[in-house]
Amino acid sequence: MPSNVNPTVRRRRLGQELRRLREVRGMTAEEVAERLLVSQSKISRLENGRRSISQRDVRDLCGVYEVEDHRVVDSLMQMAKDSRQQGWWHAFGDIPYSVYIGLETDAASLRVYESLIVPGLLQTREYAQAAIEGMWPEATPTEIDKRIQIRIKRQDRLTDPVEPLRFWAVIDEAVLRRVVGSRQVMADQLRHLAELSRLPHVTLQVLPYAVGAHPGMYGSYTILEFQEDLDASVVYLEGITSDLYLEKAPDVQSYAVMYEHLRAKALSAEQSRGFILQAAENCEA
Repeated sequence: MPSNVNPTVRRRRLGQELRRLREVRGMTAEEVAERLLVSQSKISRLENGRRSISQRDVRDLCGVYEVEDHRVVDSLMQMAKDSRQQGWWHAFGDIPYSVYIGLETDAASLRVYESLIVPGLLQTREYAQAAIEGMWPEATPTEIDKRIQIRIKRQDRLTDPVEPLRFWAVIDEAVLRRVVGSRQVMADQLRHLAELSRLPHVTLQVLPYAVGAHPGMYGSYTILEFQEDLDASVVYLEGITSDLYLEKAPDVQSYAVMYEHLRAKALSAEQSRGFILQAAENCEA
């Protein structure tokens, strides 16, 4: 698979274009479903990019929308073909959060707020293992190892020599105080955070207990932003059995404004680095 073909992003772009074509025709998803003798939920899943789109689906939808330009149809058909190829993460088998990995792989920047755990892209292998074992107590050693390998592989985005991911994280002080694994594992993790925070494309801020109540008390979230104008930003909310992706502009804007408030309340990047290193020393004391 060519490195510039991300199936998750292709599905998302294709779904957005199919939705645009439907809206241009002034049709509802229900009307399209009736014409094609399929469920309305299928049309919705095709448009939100959560379901693989076959070339036959594209052909049928273009027929309903009366798309006469063969170049447009051919382009959409190629996108459908690309969207069914496999990303690097498929080599690890079934992954419940594969949609997120696909988006993260293609994102230009991430804004992350974490209230309880070190962000996955910043975790050491030892911390990741302890966290995964604690969060999924019924996972088998094989499942744990697979999750660790995926997490480490995802971190390649931070060290990409050509286009490293722009990463901004605001983490609650609780993340630094909770000992995950042994005290040595935690101390090593904290020093790893401090080192990563020195990278020019990584910004790390700590939200200390002293700030009191703040907007992040609703819970952790991630805002993914993309290089291409066609790819709208996405807010990702992780769940135990399912995840939530918010793509409507008002929703994304609400979380973006909340993030600005968190950044304003948090310690500066320099203060945060000192705070983290002090926490590492306390952990070893």
